[in-house]
Amino acid sequence: MFTIDWPAFTPYSAVAGGVLIGAAAGALALGGGKIAGISGILGGTLSDALAARRPAPWRLSFLVGVLAASLLWALTLPVPGAQFAAPWPLLLAGGLLVGVGARLSSGCASGHGVCGLARLSRRSFAAVGAFLTSGIVTAVSVHALLY
Repeated sequence: MFTIDWPAFTPYSAVAGGVLIGAAAGALALGGGKIAGISGILGGTLSDALAARRPAPWRLSFLVGVLAASLLWALTLPVPGAQFAAPWPLLLAGGLLVGVGARLSSGCASGHGVCGLARLSRRSFAAVGAFLTSGIVTAVSVHALLY
């Protein structure tokens, strides 16, 4: 279970993050014709590496930027009051299942939700609906069974 310390919550950083994500996705799409979906970017990089091909520099730059920004944020402004009550093996299994689901649906929430919906893609509308439905069902089921 994930809880938030609501008195310490400030929505301004969330809004700023959303604006930055949208701006980055728009810049990548308009500037290079690429989709800013992390599963596609990471999957393409891993596929290139496994096939002994040199990964695309823009993909590596994107991944390094995501990791560097996350590390910088964690070192300077950690999320106040965020706690995960679930054991780490359950969190790891959930993360792996999300990765498998992203590959099965040909994209992740960032690709379909941010980029696909902005392009009015019917496939992305269906994918986001499936993500939300399965996420809600899974969260309610796991909560009922384990907590």
